[in-house]
Amino acid sequence: MSSFVIVVDMQRDFVAADGALPVADAERIVAPMRGWLAGLRPDAVAGVLFTFDTHVPLVYAVSEEAKQFPPHCEKGGPGWELVVDPGAVDPAIATWRLEKGVFDMWAEPGLRIESIRGEGSVEREAFFSGLFRGEIDEVIVVGVAADYCVRWAVEGLIERGFRVTVPAGLTRGIARPIDQVAAEEWAGADVAIAEMA
Repeated sequence: MSSFVIVVDMQRDFVAADGALPVADAERIVAPMRGWLAGLRPDAVAGVLFTFDTHVPLVYAVSEEAKQFPPHCEKGGPGWELVVDPGAVDPAIATWRLEKGVFDMWAEPGLRIESIRGEGSVEREAFFSGLFRGEIDEVIVVGVAADYCVRWAVEGLIERGFRVTVPAGLTRGIARPIDQVAAEEWAGADVAIAEMA
């Protein structure tokens, strides 16, 4: 059995102090996450998925999210880029990307998960259904923000029957840290908050 990793929205606009929508203290998890990703082993990790919050200015301007948050993560702009390099992951581990237009990576129908190394794409639900039928023992979720995008990523995994681990040292929240989110939202669920995966 092995793990699958989801790296949630580690983009400049969320992580850099001068980003459009910075998560407090998020810069402090960049170096540890880079080292952690580089240390993943092919015998223990089946794949890594990087999610991208992705907005187009004209569409975002009339969205519900725009009522709450300023423009951020405009596709192709510097704030949209990752601050961790998927290329640091061992090449023997499959790496994937998912662009999403809302906080919740599960909310939009028909999204596709694409291979970062150009090996095709798979519809999101089919991708995760395939993981569940395979030899995935747990999904490890890291990134920002613990009380928004990370929260909904975890909740979708719980709904799909996965066991989830969230390393507290590799996530940051806007108003609530991950241990508080877990206590308030996932009591009784198969979710572990770990110091490090």
